[in-house]
Amino acid sequence: MSLSSEQLARVYDAHAREFVAFFARRVYDPEVAVDLTAETFAAAFVGGDSFTGKTDEDAVRWLYGIAKNQVAGFWRAGQVEQRAVERLGMQQRRGLTDEEYERIEELAALGDLRRRVAAELEAMPAEHAEVLRLRVVQELDYPVLAARLEISEQTARARVSRALRALAVRLEPYLPTEEGSHA
Repeated sequence: MSLSSEQLARVYDAHAREFVAFFARRVYDPEVAVDLTAETFAAAFVGGDSFTGKTDEDAVRWLYGIAKNQVAGFWRAGQVEQRAVERLGMQQRRGLTDEEYERIEELAALGDLRRRVAAELEAMPAEHAEVLRLRVVQELDYPVLAARLEISEQTARARVSRALRALAVRLEPYLPTEEGSHA
């Protein structure tokens, strides 16, 4: 059974906010979260023939599979392409209003997550916090990071990797789960 446009519209009406929050918690940017939500539903519309479920709940699970791929693609590419907007024939997406932006941040609890990350960075060993600030916050390339710390590039990569793993462990209790807590 393929996904009908009526079923997709029902699922969108019932779950679009949930998807925006899902994305905002993973990319930490409300505007990107809106773009990824649009791309997910556009991909579902285009690929509806590959849907094999029957119920709206099946469609939601299928859409979360698409959504997880969208997040992976976003991080791989480094930015969201405007394919969904182009597919829908729109020239340009309007920007979010301040209220919309704040509402998405509230839905995804991004303020709480930012405060938690800042607190965990402060509690980490100085070496870990420093390499994360240089690599993630200041977005230094590894050769520049290595030169700044007067270490090899390989050592810089290893330190960043260890620091990210340590931070992930510290944040794990506060992050959304892949199954069960999509919102």
